[in-house]
Amino acid sequence: MFANSRAVTTNQEGVHPALEATVRRHLAHPWRAPLGDHDREAFARAQAWVGTSRRPLILDSGCGTGRSSMLLARRHPEALVLGLDQSAHRLARAERRFDPPDNLLLVRTDCAGFWRLAEAAGWRPWRHYLLYPNPWPKSAHLKRRWHGHPVFPHLLALGGTLVLRTNWELYAREMAEALAFAGLSASVSELTTDGESLTDFESKYRHSGHRLWALTANAEKTV
Repeated sequence: MFANSRAVTTNQEGVHPALEATVRRHLAHPWRAPLGDHDREAFARAQAWVGTSRRPLILDSGCGTGRSSMLLARRHPEALVLGLDQSAHRLARAERRFDPPDNLLLVRTDCAGFWRLAEAAGWRPWRHYLLYPNPWPKSAHLKRRWHGHPVFPHLLALGGTLVLRTNWELYAREMAEALAFAGLSASVSELTTDGESLTDFESKYRHSGHRLWALTANAEKTV
């Protein structure tokens, strides 16, 4: 990736004014949208791979080209790592670039559907990474951000430690407020430039001079 990424621009002046109403509505009314066969097949593959293992489980949702999933698997050999992404093209790049360790599986799936199936199956990941999700910065697109999406309660119900990274501070701040509406606390801090970048986007943003933000929350309380 070339280091020429533009900073996120938005027509919002601050936290979205409809954030609280949107989040509380989703918390009160579970999402009933039909699940696709492709998501069921993807989850069945992941479930068969995890099997009856008692090893900690890490989800890397929206893993893109798999760099973050590979690094997490190497950093945590005691855990199983599932990298999830809806793009076959990006996942194919991952398989060409890396020799996946035995504790890593990359799965093509829609994260929203996979999370619902994982929740229904009683999965409780140890850690759940959301690294540089699409910010959907236009005000009209609030419901496309994970904290404004109807799947948000299902994301929280998975529990574990939630780790979000973004180059748009407002995204992290909105996520923290959405978590607070669900009775969960989160910390938001600026990432330093020390250490290896977890994703290709993180590397690109750093080399483009962007400020990067990290949110961490314990989502053990279900909603």
